[in-house]
Amino acid sequence: MNAYLPPPPEAIERFLAEVAFTGDGLVPAIAQQHDSGEVLMMAWMTREAIAETLASGRVCYYSRSRRGLWRKGESSGQVQHLVDLRLDCDGDTLLALVDQVGVACHTGRRSCFYTALRDGVPTALTEPEVDPETLYGGGR
Repeated sequence: MNAYLPPPPEAIERFLAEVAFTGDGLVPAIAQQHDSGEVLMMAWMTREAIAETLASGRVCYYSRSRRGLWRKGESSGQVQHLVDLRLDCDGDTLLALVDQVGVACHTGRRSCFYTALRDGVPTALTEPEVDPETLYGGGR
């Protein structure tokens, strides 16, 4: 796999011009493991988060609870390295193809999508791979 090469600033601006942000200035972003296709998580991005992601090659989201940029893995070490960032046909959803280091979910699981109905009961399909206390020291 080739290393991510950041595009020039003018290309980032052209990409940002195509994004249809919500009234709050957000756009949903799905993170997918680039080589396996596994869907890891969904989060929100702002214009600033997208620009930083494209410029740095490390995925940055917007935390609605903290009301600020959330650099994935900054406190946990569970980093997402960008392989490609794609915009859907309507311009209102992003797909981040990533190389996930460690787990993606704050629960210590590889993916946030681990609950499904089994025999009419919401059931966890996977167990945590890492103790969340170890990742975040009790916080998130």
